[in-house]
Amino acid sequence: MKPKIYAVVDIETTGGLARRDRITEIAIVLYDGQKIIDKFESLINPERSIPFEITRITGITDSMVVNAPKFYEVAKKVVEMTEGAIFVAHNVRFDYSFIREEFATLGFTFTRRQLCTVVLSRKAFPGLRSYSLGNLIRYFDIQVANRHRAMDDVLATVDILGRILSNEDGVQQADRIINAGIKASHLPKDISMERIHSLPESVGVYYFYNVYGHVIYVGKSINIRKRIMQHFGNIDTKTDKFIAKVADITYEETGSELIAMLLESNEIKALQPEVNKAQRSKDYPYFVYHFTDAKGYIRFNWDKSSVKSRANKSILNHYSSKSSARGHLHYITELLGLCAGLTGLHEAESSCFYYQTGACSGACQSVEDAASYNERALEALDLLKKSFDENYFIVTDGRNQEEKGIVLVEDGHYRGYGFMATEDMGYGTEEWKESVKYLPSNPECNQIILTWLEKHPATKIVKI
Repeated sequence: MKPKIYAVVDIETTGGLARRDRITEIAIVLYDGQKIIDKFESLINPERSIPFEITRITGITDSMVVNAPKFYEVAKKVVEMTEGAIFVAHNVRFDYSFIREEFATLGFTFTRRQLCTVVLSRKAFPGLRSYSLGNLIRYFDIQVANRHRAMDDVLATVDILGRILSNEDGVQQADRIINAGIKASHLPKDISMERIHSLPESVGVYYFYNVYGHVIYVGKSINIRKRIMQHFGNIDTKTDKFIAKVADITYEETGSELIAMLLESNEIKALQPEVNKAQRSKDYPYFVYHFTDAKGYIRFNWDKSSVKSRANKSILNHYSSKSSARGHLHYITELLGLCAGLTGLHEAESSCFYYQTGACSGACQSVEDAASYNERALEALDLLKKSFDENYFIVTDGRNQEEKGIVLVEDGHYRGYGFMATEDMGYGTEEWKESVKYLPSNPECNQIILTWLEKHPATKIVKI
């Protein structure tokens, strides 16, 4: 069995946000669990000024980094030292996110197995008041010359890691964290742990296949690798039966969660995977529509979908069941005080029970005039309508720094998505359409977009 190599990493930065701040120093120590086998350290020119408070903590000044290499000049060394190794850091999320972001700006996807010594220390040394690096240094009386400098902090982390790995329990705990609790024996026979770790940590859609090459499950996640690890980390009878069928995994990176949600919906409808039972309904066999009657009242009704029933109707929304169509109408009727006889829930009789009880204002009996009633009916129309009034593109993150994702809404429906080079975004929207992968429209995708825009009002929209 090939021995594990741990690439223990520490960085100093200009601040705490990977997407905003930059690295000012990096140190990497290769450790085999018993001895140090290689070292690397360098100051990094962050190409911006270092805040005073950061200099106070780290001692790193602008003058110290002005002639230091920029990150791209040490990137190859970082790749070579960490390749095939387990990326270790004290609070690994921080260090790993900064290095991933630096590589992303270079158009490179940096992905490594990770181990956090904060998490590992909590398991190995229970009962301490704090698991910060500073507290562990004091607790174990580790000699450190320059705290908050990359190499000194890395060597302290190596010392702590060595203490943990010095016994079998510590090695097993580390393996469980690295593999997210997945036991290799629990994986499908055709899927190795290396295959799982090679998956990207990006947003997208993933596919599970059976031995016959058929897709049996489609899922989406903002972190493909982490989500798939969760699938294989769940141990129960139902999951075991599912896992036993998996023979292969593929994925499609989408750059944004919105595009992932839309693609997942379309793929489930198109592929009909056996495990996505709740989501794979291909048809929406009922619909709600509106019309204005001879007396001028705006009315609503529902019907079962067919070529004949849909003809010449102003359809507002499609539904997977009769109860969901009627339920939506019932909710809107009660919310806005509409007449159940004019919303397709009951026959508009000459004598209205709801008018007698006060639940209806009498539109069905022409007691409430059409102009007054239609003010509320127009509100209902907006609430029931799930299509779109305007044509536009939604602009999202792309799959890398050099592109953007685009989602097309046209003629009242979601039409598809695509990707464009950032430098080409200045072209007209007709050129944008050439980048779109057109997909079959389904009511679920319209709802996904409406919900997304409601929850993310700052989403960039470019009207056509």
